[in-house]
Amino acid sequence: MKRRTVKDVMTTEVVTVTEDTPFVEIAETLADHRISAVPVLDADGRLAGIATEADLLRKEEFKPDDLGQRPLWGRRRHHALTKARAVDARGLMSTPAVTVKPDATVAETARLLASRGFKAAPVIDGDGALCGIVARRDLLSVFHRSDDEIRDEIVRDVLVCRLWQDPSEVSVQLQDGVVRLSGRMELKSSIPIVVRMTAATEGVVDVVSSLSYEHDDTYPTAYPRA
Repeated sequence: MKRRTVKDVMTTEVVTVTEDTPFVEIAETLADHRISAVPVLDADGRLAGIATEADLLRKEEFKPDDLGQRPLWGRRRHHALTKARAVDARGLMSTPAVTVKPDATVAETARLLASRGFKAAPVIDGDGALCGIVARRDLLSVFHRSDDEIRDEIVRDVLVCRLWQDPSEVSVQLQDGVVRLSGRMELKSSIPIVVRMTAATEGVVDVVSSLSYEHDDTYPTAYPRA
């Protein structure tokens, strides 16, 4: 089955700033372009880090008149305070930035962003050069496929190519991304496989199965004694 990668969904026209970009200009850049993070480039044009809304908010969190009342401890607290005192991208950015490669799958990237709590990640090529940025909303584009397109892929790639199943014996119906499978499989053990592979098809929201089977190959067979 075809799997869309980061290269298929990422934004290639990336808004960037340099390490010397002032704090206020970074805030204006995020607001003007309605983005939550911006890659920071060094003097050679290479990715040095990333500045996010959360980094900017450290300035508001640690107001000078509030520092005396706020207990500071640990490396994380010290790191946050350093960001709060930053006046440019060099002091504000998170580095090294968590990045993804263009050939990473949408599923892999979604798991990465979710596990780290990020809204976006820079995309770098094999030489480490910035070639795009991918955000959560970009990953959701896999659900923009039509029902007909999804159905054709399930019939072609799941039933015929992977399971060698006669498509005339299995009905695949879709409505708003929800797949309904009905009909008859030859083996009982094939049913959870076809359901799992159907659910893994990009754009599928849910799978409802009422499939039956010809033979129960999951029940132990009693062999005659010699």
